[in-house]
Amino acid sequence: MEIIDISVPIRTGMITYPGDPDVRLERVTSIGAGAQANISKLDFGVHTGTHVDAPLHFIEGAAAADELPLDVLNGPCEVITVEQLDAAAAESIPEGVERVLFRTPNSELWAQDTFPDEFERLNGAAAEALVARGVKLVGVDYLSVGDEDAHHVLLGAGVVPIEGLDLRGVAAGPYELHCLPHKLAGSDGAPARAILIRR
Repeated sequence: MEIIDISVPIRTGMITYPGDPDVRLERVTSIGAGAQANISKLDFGVHTGTHVDAPLHFIEGAAAADELPLDVLNGPCEVITVEQLDAAAAESIPEGVERVLFRTPNSELWAQDTFPDEFERLNGAAAEALVARGVKLVGVDYLSVGDEDAHHVLLGAGVVPIEGLDLRGVAAGPYELHCLPHKLAGSDGAPARAILIRR
């Protein structure tokens, strides 16, 4: 059995989506300074790094992060390599696959220190194609699954998006996905630890 961590490390100064809070991880007490224990403080937005969007993110009054279905976030999945996140990408999903992670040219963007002007993401038509194919979870290898239309389509249909995956070095094919977002009551999203298992 091989376990592949596809989560992005949370660190001070990491890339965040424009407009999101910056990440600050700081030591507030230190053994080296005479304290009994090292204690750190973390200040960041819920859509930082590897995270899951809740329907509340784009739909007022919808389900929050603590209500996300864990059965959807854990189970068999398919990693698919595509050049573009368009309707054709949705057509490349094997029949019956409910969880799909797209590895795109975005994967290489994690090596940059600045947010790019452009990156691959779904539009409304591509999101509708995913819904039509019965997809229940879609993961992408950068900080947004799609534009505003795509978010409305996916979240309105109950599809769970995982954003900010690190799929560098992950080959296309079938895996077992385990993704556990923090149980943040009333939140529009939640950071998560995500792994793939290949048996």
